[in-house]
Amino acid sequence: MLLMRVCAGCGGPGPSPCGRCRAGMRAVGEMAPPEPLTGLWAAFAYVGAGRELLARLKYHNQRSSVRWLASAMAAALPPGLPAVALTWAPTSPQRRRRRGFDQAELLARALGREVGLPVVSLLKRVDAAGQTGRSRRQRSCAPEFSYRRPPPASVLLVDDVITTGATLQAAATTLIRAGSERVCAVVAGTTPLPSPQQPPGAVNMRTHNSTPAEREPQWT
Repeated sequence: MLLMRVCAGCGGPGPSPCGRCRAGMRAVGEMAPPEPLTGLWAAFAYVGAGRELLARLKYHNQRSSVRWLASAMAAALPPGLPAVALTWAPTSPQRRRRRGFDQAELLARALGREVGLPVVSLLKRVDAAGQTGRSRRQRSCAPEFSYRRPPPASVLLVDDVITTGATLQAAATTLIRAGSERVCAVVAGTTPLPSPQQPPGAVNMRTHNSTPAEREPQWT
């Protein structure tokens, strides 16, 4: 029995994402990192087909785009990033039990294979509430993390989406307190992230002209 391939972005037949969805996605690249992160990169803007890909992964366990997402995240990274290992910002234990997986872990493990770095579970989320569906003010109350083991000196932190940056900031702070000297982060999707120098809604990012599908991963 042959199963037809379906694009998770639009539901149409073909690879996931299909060419039409890839063409409609806006690449992002480097962003201004919120402290204490020393670097931050995003594959694409969290709108349209990009939002749909991540939502169907996160809420419906549709994993057909994971490999492509990891490739797009790898392509967003600069060459020679001095990371020793990858880890991820874990979801709450309640959400992991309910869904049966952690989407950030799936992306981290796929990205690790893409860039040839080990993926290590370094963090444990200790808060009960997730960030989805909360207001920007509520999201600014960062989740709490503890560390499972002493982390390496330089870590690349992975998550699916960044909105206010509170989750990545909290995760990075925990890693640094546990011994890391440098924590960078990469995400698949980003909503506009204002900086203190910009008015609310202004986008603080450096946009590239190519789409994630057109750029080759820069790591070897």
